[in-house]
Amino acid sequence: MIATVEIGSLIDSDPKVRGARPKIARTGVTVMRVVGWYKMGFTPEEIASQYGHISLAQVHAALSYYHANVEEIEADLAEEEAFAEQVESEFEPGSKV
Repeated sequence: MIATVEIGSLIDSDPKVRGARPKIARTGVTVMRVVGWYKMGFTPEEIASQYGHISLAQVHAALSYYHANVEEIEADLAEEEAFAEQVESEFEPGSKV
């Protein structure tokens, strides 16, 4: 008998992990992170290979979640980018901390 995986079980969220952002189930890898790697030019196969604790099916599930919920994930990406810019500006030479 072949074991099947319910597609809906591949993505979850937990208020205690990564601010309840959608993530690959049973990992700390967020959908947002997978999308970031994908936007950097990594193929799903490269993402799964580089981060060996996630499978190709999980990468595709994360990308599917993204395409079904673009506004949510893009908002998370924009929030993270704004935070990174804020932190970076606070630690630039000559800035007052």
